[in-house]
Amino acid sequence: MSTMALFGDPFRRFFVNPPIYHATALMDWYETSQAHFIKINVPGYSKDDVKVQVEEGNRLVVSGEGGKERSKEKADEIVWHVAERGGGGVDGGGFCREMELPEDVKVDQIKAQVENGLLMLVLPKDLSPKPSKVRNIHVSSKL
Repeated sequence: MSTMALFGDPFRRFFVNPPIYHATALMDWYETSQAHFIKINVPGYSKDDVKVQVEEGNRLVVSGEGGKERSKEKADEIVWHVAERGGGGVDGGGFCREMELPEDVKVDQIKAQVENGLLMLVLPKDLSPKPSKVRNIHVSSKL
């Protein structure tokens, strides 16, 4: 039995996708010594259709609603045969990506931009030295 089977995927905590959304936007995540960079495909969405939030201190939530190309035809005249580009239907669907951020991200300095169907997030790293997380506890003979 593999270690992966025993303990699960060690990166699983970074990717959570709620089942309420129709499609998952494809994503790339890489880092340099200065920042993390996340690129998410959002074809047909404008900056007004995309929402980027940091929840509970370190959970990044990226979602989109509406946006997609709208047909000029009346809704009752449309017959969909294939809808693979996210959502389908007249409402355009939506997407959501959630991920736990690493501790070194400066959440108050995250920047986001949508251009040509690509959402680019820049998450600067906090390069200052962190205080030790070791804390000595006094041991006594009585509590």
